[in-house]
Amino acid sequence: MKKVFAVLAAMLFAGNVFASKIVLEGSTTVLPIAQRAAEEFMDSNSKADLTVRGGGSGVGINSLVSGTCDIAMASRSIRDTEIQAAASKGRKTKATVIAMDGIAVIVNRNNSISGLSKKQIADIYTGKITNWSEVGGKNESIVVVSRDSASGTYETFSELALNKQKVVGKALMQASNQAIVTTITNTPGAIGYVGIGYISNSIKAVKIDGISASNETVLTGKYPYSRPLFFYTNGDPKGMVKDFIDFLLSDDGQKIVGEEGFVPLQ
Repeated sequence: MKKVFAVLAAMLFAGNVFASKIVLEGSTTVLPIAQRAAEEFMDSNSKADLTVRGGGSGVGINSLVSGTCDIAMASRSIRDTEIQAAASKGRKTKATVIAMDGIAVIVNRNNSISGLSKKQIADIYTGKITNWSEVGGKNESIVVVSRDSASGTYETFSELALNKQKVVGKALMQASNQAIVTTITNTPGAIGYVGIGYISNSIKAVKIDGISASNETVLTGKYPYSRPLFFYTNGDPKGMVKDFIDFLLSDDGQKIVGEEGFVPLQ
């Protein structure tokens, strides 16, 4: 038995047992940044073992509150009720901004519309405008596509674009940014919204009041649907969690942010 313990102790000392496991969960907007960063971090840190999964900002924050993840990825600010829930379990949430983002309003690439006003977007998403001809397009019904209520993007879009009004009941609710892109790509009359990093040639991002979503317009706040992206931890990050967050905030980490199509902090 002593020999077994001696072997285990030697292996632990050598770093071969119990690698530092870190679980990240939450926002599908933040997901591609976190996945890339985790891969590169593990490549240079043999003791690091990172698991990254989506589910939405609300899911990630709830997991942090319940203690089943180490980092909650979020595309919205934490709610007071979530802070209180964490406090009731002896946890104190700490926010770290890891990137900036613009919520891009997207349409099918064959749609002739290239720009909309904030009022037009609000009217489309609340059901007051239902045909593209009402905003200068062709006579075609508008298919409203939205994120589901677990999404931080849904909450932020509701606040920034809709003044917290409810999305029209007939909207197609999707569980991820990629699901929105896929739906818009395959639906000629559709309109949706995604994080800036999900803009691709398969869809068209429209200007909002004449302003495109770009690094410059997001950082300066000129783009009306600009927002920060967060990592939430239980208190100040420590150990390998801190090392990982420090890596993401470094020049190399912020380079990943840019390469994934989002807006670096520096």
